Amino acid sequence: MSMERSSQPTVLIVGAGLGGLMLGALLEKADIPYAIFERTAEVRPLGSALLVGPNMIPLFEQLGIDKEFIAMGRPTPKITVNREGGPPLYIVSSLPQVKYTGYYSYIVSRPLFYDLLLKLIPAEKIHFSKRVLTISEKEERVKIQTADNYTYEGDILVGADGAYSAVRQRMYEALRQEGRLPKSDQEDLPFHSTCLVGQTTKVDFADFPEFQEPLCSFFNTMGKDSPHTWVVFATAQSTLCYMVIHHLDKASSKAAEEHRFRESDNSQWGPHAAQAMVDETRHFPLAIGTKKMTMGDLYDLTPQGRISKVMLEEKVFQTWHSGRTVLLGDACHKLNPSGGHGAITAMHDAIALANLIYALPANANTNTIHKVFAEYQAERIVPVTESYNTSKSFSKIMERGIVGMIALFLFKNIPLWMLNMIYKRQILSRPQAGFLPIIPLKGNVPALRSPSTEKARAVYNQRMAAVSL
Repeated sequence: MSMERSSQPTVLIVGAGLGGLMLGALLEKADIPYAIFERTAEVRPLGSALLVGPNMIPLFEQLGIDKEFIAMGRPTPKITVNREGGPPLYIVSSLPQVKYTGYYSYIVSRPLFYDLLLKLIPAEKIHFSKRVLTISEKEERVKIQTADNYTYEGDILVGADGAYSAVRQRMYEALRQEGRLPKSDQEDLPFHSTCLVGQTTKVDFADFPEFQEPLCSFFNTMGKDSPHTWVVFATAQSTLCYMVIHHLDKASSKAAEEHRFRESDNSQWGPHAAQAMVDETRHFPLAIGTKKMTMGDLYDLTPQGRISKVMLEEKVFQTWHSGRTVLLGDACHKLNPSGGHGAITAMHDAIALANLIYALPANANTNTIHKVFAEYQAERIVPVTESYNTSKSFSKIMERGIVGMIALFLFKNIPLWMLNMIYKRQILSRPQAGFLPIIPLKGNVPALRSPSTEKARAVYNQRMAAVSL
C-alpha cells in the first residue's frame, strides 16, 4: 500500500508510544501526511505516572492542551528521601525551577497523559496489529512490510518503537552487513536494575496526610538490609503511584539478562513476572500514612493489569539514522528513570524532528534527508547525553554499598549554588514547534537556542510571506 504522494514528505511512524504520538500530533498541526503503525492490538500505557513540567508546557500551549494537562496533573516540587525505619535523610526542592521558568513540574497519570496526546491524532491515522518484518529503500522511497502481509511506502521512516526497536534492528542488520555499524551498537542493552511499577485505585488522603498539601511530594525510601528502593507519590485523581527498584549486582544482572533472552522477554512495559516481585516486596514499610502500612497494602489497592515489572536499561546508541530511516526516543537512547528524563527526551526528539521535516524542501532527495537527520542527531545528542549522565548519577544515590554511600554523602553536602546550577541546566531545553505561534517564555532564565525551531520558523515565515503576495 503506497501512501499518497505530495510535495511534502510522507512519514511512516512505527510505534504509538509517547514519542510517536507527539511526532504524529506535530505533523498533524503542520499538515504533513503521516501514518502511525503499532505492533500491538491496542496500546496499554502501563506504568505509574510521569513528572512533566517546564521543559514541555510551552509546547503544550502551542498544541492547545496546556490547561487540560495542568488540570489532570499535580504540582510536585519536593522529593523526600529516607532510610528504611529512619527519619528523612534529605529533602530536595525544585521550587527554584518555578522562578526560572514560571512553571511547576506536575505528576500526571501515564494513561491519562497518553490519552491526552492520543486525542490529537485522527483515529484513521493509527494502524494497530502492525508488526514490522522488513524495511527496504528503492527509488527514493522507503517501504515497510508488516506481519499481516501488507506493505506501506513513504518518504521517511521513523522508528519510535522502544528499547527493542524492530526498526533499529532491521536498520542495524543492514549496516552491520555493510561493515558500517559501530561495535558499541552491536552490543546488547545493559541493565543493572529491575523495577515494579503500579497505580492504585482512588484512596482517601485522610489516611495519607502527606498528600493533602496542594504541593505534593515524592517519598523515596532506601532499604536498610535489602538492595531495594521504593518510591510513592500521588496524582490529582487521588491515586497513589509507586516504583520498587531492585538494584542488581553484576552477577545478578548477567543472570537476569541470560534469563531474559532464554524466555524471549523483550522487557517492554507489561505485567511480565510482576507477581514474584510483588510477593518478595510486600513487607517493605511505607514512610507515609497515619498507621503502619507496607507496600503490600498498596499492591492490594492496585487493580489487575495496573502493575508491571520492567528492566531499566541504560544506553545511548551511536547510530540514529541511515538513508531515509531515523530513530526517536528509547529506540536510540534508553535512560534510567531515576532522572525522570526518559519521556521528556523522547518528546523533545519529536519536536526537533517535526521542525526539520517541516523545513524540508519539496520532493527532498535521500541526500537532503540524510543531512537533515544528521542535523537532528547533532542537536539532540548533547542534551540526551547530559540527561543520560544525570539519570545515572541519581541512580548511584539509590545504590547500595560504598558507591551509594559516597554518592549520597556528596549529594547531601552539595553547595546550594551548585544545586541551583543543576536545576538551571535541567530546564534550559524548552523547545517549541517553529511552524506554530511561538509562546513567550516565562521565568528569569532564558532557554537554550533550538536550531531546529529556528529553521522551521524561518521556513514558516517565508511560506507566510509567499502566501500574502
